Amino acid sequence: AILWLAVAIATSVVWLTGRRRQREFDSRMQLAEANIQLQELDRVKEELLAAQKRVVELEHRADEDALLPVLNRRGFDRELERTLAYVARHGTDVCLIYIDLDDFKAVNDQHGHAAGDAALMHLTDILLANVRRSDVVARLGGDEFAILLHRADEEAAQLKADQLRKALASSGLVFEGKEIPLSLTAGVTKLQPGDESKTAMGRADKLMYAGKAERKSTPQL
Repeated sequence: AILWLAVAIATSVVWLTGRRRQREFDSRMQLAEANIQLQELDRVKEELLAAQKRVVELEHRADEDALLPVLNRRGFDRELERTLAYVARHGTDVCLIYIDLDDFKAVNDQHGHAAGDAALMHLTDILLANVRRSDVVARLGGDEFAILLHRADEEAAQLKADQLRKALASSGLVFEGKEIPLSLTAGVTKLQPGDESKTAMGRADKLMYAGKAERKSTPQL
């Protein structure tokens, strides 16, 4: 009887020990699986954040000009819409300057397209050097540019446009040892509450072409 009892006790101890070890093993396995799941979750989060960052970068690049360090037409249209909404809400003074590089076709024809690209870059450098970081500069396409001047009334914007014209005319572009004279014509308009993008752009464009006509009709000394 004593031997049987001893065997029973030993068997129970072995069984209980096995159960405890199995529970410990199961716990370790569950913990390992949880850690793997957490690691997988962290990896997925990192991949998602990287993808979101990539999307933001691609959207930003889609708003940039392919040649120049300024916005393209798509990016400018977006900024203009935002600015018009802000003007409508707060009545803030914001002016639009519509700029055309004079006789750009002649630069390409006489000096080549590389010279034309250099002229565009030179104009861009002048624009960026003479506006504030809060202002918006964009190339609308070809030789046409636009600037949004924040916290500036029409008089200040006209003065800025004249400053840009003088800065470009006096700076001079030298390309492959040849000096290429450059000039610009600008149309300036103040954004009005209720303006739409097409309305504001059309008004500035019309004023720019009026300036071109006046320049051509005025004898050059």
